[in-house]
Amino acid sequence: MPFLRGFRFNLFLVYLFATWVQIQTKVESDQYKVGDLDSWGIPTSSNSRVYDKWSKYHNLKIGDSLLFLYPPSQDSLIQVTEESYNSCNLKDPILYMNNGNSLFNITSVGEFYFTSAEFGHCQKHQKLHITVGVGGNTDTLSPSSLPQSATSYPTAFGDIPMSPSSTSSPHPNFNFSLIVIGFFLCALFPTLLR
Repeated sequence: MPFLRGFRFNLFLVYLFATWVQIQTKVESDQYKVGDLDSWGIPTSSNSRVYDKWSKYHNLKIGDSLLFLYPPSQDSLIQVTEESYNSCNLKDPILYMNNGNSLFNITSVGEFYFTSAEFGHCQKHQKLHITVGVGGNTDTLSPSSLPQSATSYPTAFGDIPMSPSSTSSPHPNFNFSLIVIGFFLCALFPTLLR
């Protein structure tokens, strides 16, 4: 068993573990369709705060992405500052998208503000504020306030994640991760087994 104690084998295990961690990081990101079934548009009068509610139902993290779907001939999307968001100021956006299939990749923690670039839409509550990291959405609605018929539905991009249930379980890869980490530690440090 001198090979198991060799420096090269230990170096190989470190490389294998680092590769596995990178793969897990990539796999853990999700894509969310903003508004779910309502997509991106002027909210109805009966559901005027749809985007406020939507952002509270989703716990977003770095690596996730937001998909805004809308007819490009009728709407567009801009990322704005908090001040512009609150005052519905459409001038000098941070980011402008108008292809009807706009994807925003979350690459950092912080507060992000979006609204329609069409005049009057922001005043009609077509705007979204999300919080990423640092506790995420701390004002998340309780699971009991979720609709009972909230099921996941397929899209061109796969299933859209729904908000967590009251009996949340660990991520399915969690136990596997512990096994792999345990194997790594035992192989890297065989003296721990004695």
